[in-house]
Amino acid sequence: MHSPRIDAELLAAHVVGVERGRLGLVPLVDAEVIEEYRALVARRAERIPLQHITGVASMGEIDLQVGPGVFVPRPETELLLAWALAVLEGTAGERPVVLDLCTGSGALALALAHARPDAVVHAVELDPGALAWARRNADTRARDGDTPITLHQGDVTDRGLLTELEGRVDVVVSNPPYIPSGAQLDVEVAEHDPALALFGGPDGLSVITPMVANIARWLRIGGALAIEHDDTNGAQVAAMLAERRVFGDVAEHSDLAGKPRFVVARRVATETEAARAR
Repeated sequence: MHSPRIDAELLAAHVVGVERGRLGLVPLVDAEVIEEYRALVARRAERIPLQHITGVASMGEIDLQVGPGVFVPRPETELLLAWALAVLEGTAGERPVVLDLCTGSGALALALAHARPDAVVHAVELDPGALAWARRNADTRARDGDTPITLHQGDVTDRGLLTELEGRVDVVVSNPPYIPSGAQLDVEVAEHDPALALFGGPDGLSVITPMVANIARWLRIGGALAIEHDDTNGAQVAAMLAERRVFGDVAEHSDLAGKPRFVVARRVATETEAARAR
């Protein structure tokens, strides 16, 4: 367990219903509260994910419902979210179109829709169980006043997926399955995150490689993409994009720990597309 003290404080805050930073202001609690807290600590000691115990994970300015059957959003993805919001600041047009691939709980899609209510946000998820969590979160955010997103069940490697969005998307974001098969994982991840959301084949690229071809057809010329990846294959993802004539401005980004974590690029016109536009 990486942060037992922090987890203990977060569980205490959850039980008494305050933010972690305000725990010192909480008056004495009764025995029932203490017993509830002890029960939650015991579950965490069994390596149940903290977010499964509290039922909540955060992304950007929103909270999401999570639990068994859906990938728990990670703090590292916050940097990808910040990048996407910065790109959207510079988008021209009435309503930017955003596409979130492998949305899981809906974390990126819903955080973007919350921060940019003018955006038209689409999100794709293959796993029916995860999609149910995404729908639940989307319904909650819509009831709270956020712009509704459009959820699609589908395979992001399918060449026939979302043909209606071809050439229309301003920003694509994706946190796909990218862990190489056989990698050693923490108990919380290995036993509780869905394998379908974790593993990307022997090199971690079995989803990313065919997905890139689809991203090329969805993005408008000048549109941008960001793909999260394993810290062992970032150079391969960057090279994959750089080798394709349809992408430019390829750049690698690190996570909060300084490890390679996501690659960005822009859709550029091929010679044929440029000639057609003249």
